[in-house]
Amino acid sequence: MNKIKILIADDHRLVREGMEAILSTAQDVDVLGMVPSGEEAINFARSNRPDVVLMDILMPGMSGIEAARWIKEIDPRIRIILVTMEISKEYVSAGIKSGVDGYMPKDVSKKILLEAIRTVYAGEQYFSSEVKKMISEDPDTGEKVMKPKKVLPNQLTQREQEVLELVASGNANREIAESLRISVKTVETHKTHILIKLGLNNNAELMRYAKKNNAISK
Repeated sequence: MNKIKILIADDHRLVREGMEAILSTAQDVDVLGMVPSGEEAINFARSNRPDVVLMDILMPGMSGIEAARWIKEIDPRIRIILVTMEISKEYVSAGIKSGVDGYMPKDVSKKILLEAIRTVYAGEQYFSSEVKKMISEDPDTGEKVMKPKKVLPNQLTQREQEVLELVASGNANREIAESLRISVKTVETHKTHILIKLGLNNNAELMRYAKKNNAISK
């Protein structure tokens, strides 16, 4: 029997090992590897071609949503499930836009997790009941995601504008965090929000946008 090859991407070691322990009891699943960041998930996917990636959203460096976009560009056959505590319309919309095949909270049962893996492996989508409810309450969510409305920089929050200015100046996430006296993870959260609001796909596009639109304050 061909096993479903899994990659687990989460910045918390306990979560990674917990998922691995759960999945090790399933005869049709094989965990190929575990990584703590979006960048490493991309590199692993490029080299090992897992069938399914279980991805957190908020990780140091590149977010899981951004990593999902890159992985889909590498090989659209790789199925991606976002497994996260971030269950909001904003993140669900961004996840759908990035091409993920599933979305669920981290507190799902072993049964649901395996069901989701088998479902997306079979070529279908799997969204948890919470996510389905969120989508059903806003039927236009999918359409809005595919054609996001770009907003002007003055529609960003003050903190998001500060982050955008530092990005435009060429600062790395850690430098931005030190400058604003916030955590690197908070910087990533702000950048994800900016990407969603501006309808951009990744950090490279964000950098080009920031420079093109003269985001640096005079």
